[in-house]
Amino acid sequence: MLAEGLVIAHLGQGIAVEHANKIVLCQTLRRLETVAVGDKVLWSQTGPDQGRIEKILPRRSLLARPSRSDKTRPVAANIDTVFVVFAVEPYCDFLLLDQYLAICENMNIAAALVLNKIDLAKSDSIEKELADYQNLGYPLYRVSAIDATGVDKLKRALKDQVSMFAGQSGVGKSSLTNAIIPDKALKTNTLSTITKHGRHTTTAATLYHINGGGDLIDSPGVAIFGLAGLSEPQLAYGYREFQPLLDHCQFNNCRHFNDKGCAVRVAAERNEISMTRYQRFLKLREKMPATYS
Repeated sequence: MLAEGLVIAHLGQGIAVEHANKIVLCQTLRRLETVAVGDKVLWSQTGPDQGRIEKILPRRSLLARPSRSDKTRPVAANIDTVFVVFAVEPYCDFLLLDQYLAICENMNIAAALVLNKIDLAKSDSIEKELADYQNLGYPLYRVSAIDATGVDKLKRALKDQVSMFAGQSGVGKSSLTNAIIPDKALKTNTLSTITKHGRHTTTAATLYHINGGGDLIDSPGVAIFGLAGLSEPQLAYGYREFQPLLDHCQFNNCRHFNDKGCAVRVAAERNEISMTRYQRFLKLREKMPATYS
């Protein structure tokens, strides 16, 4: 008999599946594609607290990371919103931020920005950049994991959906996660204890239920998803302000650089869209894997 479950973590060689408030350690059928945290699956019981994943149910979204041989590996599924965390210190990597947003635009995943460490000095240049993102419709949450400023408001935004934090190392993703899920360490230890198999590794994505509603997928690491799966046209589409302009370029295969009749470049030169965002697009385009150029 098959039961429906939710994949909450990868544990060694097994996969932790939650069903009826219990955690079952499952193996997967070989013919199945890689199972991701956040997947809803059908599984069958093979022993006490053990089972086998028989089928992955349809996903509404999927984030993947670059893998070997120009392939991608699923990391997290069924995410509603990616919250991109950044801070004044270390420096704001807006190139990475744009990369995350471009992925979300193409994967039909909502995106929001979280400025952490607001207890530190503000920067006028950062404020100007933030205004550009807000004008594009990206929500912005200003928080401090240190003194809990803005954390309750962010927690309300996480309610009733599946969310994930992304961002460069050092911006305080872990501190923020711990502030939102105070019993995170206890839940992690429980995972390892219940399954009695495969130690839970800190590099693996894990889904946590938030008290008060919502799920948060915690995925350590910076480049958890990259540009590997995007084509150049998709990268351009990933810049929200480019979208209404793309059909107005003179040529269908416009690369939005020195191309004749490029509506995107002209809009940037006229300050109708952000020139700094446009310049970052050109940098990301240069970083695209050769196979996708």
